[in-house]
Amino acid sequence: MTVRIALLHARIRVDEKLLLEELEQRGVEIQRIHIERCRFPLAVPPPADTPGIDCDAVLERCISHSRALHALRVLGGYGVPCVNSWHVAEVCGDKLATHIALAAAGVPTPAARVAFTSEAALAAIEELGYPAVLKPAVGSWGRLIARVNDRDAAEAVLEHKATLGTYHHSIFYVQEHIEKPGYDLRAFVVGDRVVAAIARDSDHWITNTSRGATARAYPITDEFERISLDAARAVGGGIVAVDLFETPDRGLLVNEVNYTMEFKNSVEPTGVNIPRHIVDYVIEIAEGRPLPTAVVPPATVPEGTTT
Repeated sequence: MTVRIALLHARIRVDEKLLLEELEQRGVEIQRIHIERCRFPLAVPPPADTPGIDCDAVLERCISHSRALHALRVLGGYGVPCVNSWHVAEVCGDKLATHIALAAAGVPTPAARVAFTSEAALAAIEELGYPAVLKPAVGSWGRLIARVNDRDAAEAVLEHKATLGTYHHSIFYVQEHIEKPGYDLRAFVVGDRVVAAIARDSDHWITNTSRGATARAYPITDEFERISLDAARAVGGGIVAVDLFETPDRGLLVNEVNYTMEFKNSVEPTGVNIPRHIVDYVIEIAEGRPLPTAVVPPATVPEGTTT
């Protein structure tokens, strides 16, 4: 029986082309669901012609977090296995939720604070000490992240966020600044394996490859694998990219976890066919392997945890 997999997408970028090539090589029946053209009936059971319901699994590759999250909620509600699940999208798409999940699971992370006014955010920054990093709770590709080196810079950035920002910028996520040795690290986790790892080198303090950083292979040590898998399980498992900092005195610290990971710039330097591992996993899900059990964080952070 032919496996049927739907690709939920917006633009077809290089990453999605690589995934489609792998799916085609396996003889998988592919359904492409363009998120911007979808109309999902909010009914259970849905009509027979609803996108995705006749598939064995859905692989989510959207660009917009909010569209991906809501589409995954609907498809999951229909009973369609989704990679990743809406729970993983919800946690990873919000840096505050990610931090709480990692802290609850005992995964080492940089210290952070959340505040809801400019005044409270300034106090949080000064508690953590300068320099500190301000991030939007929801965002990607290193956009709208600011490193504030002193009180003057903090006051200026906070005023701009409060005056010009959207709803998302009224939530102030403040993170301890970690001095990086010219690079940070990324682990590509597929199911219960770290299939590849890279270091991202950059002269800039923001080390996203979308911002010009270059990728090179990084050795997967026992500690690196353990922390990366712990982080992936903390947010619910599946297919994720775990971003880490390497520090001389605190070891590895998990910075973020990404649920629609980009990998096109990492295949060549690592020599690992990352899209093949992704497709292997999705086919296993489609053929009936249970989805990973989500580790739902408690409502409050355990006593003694730094946030």
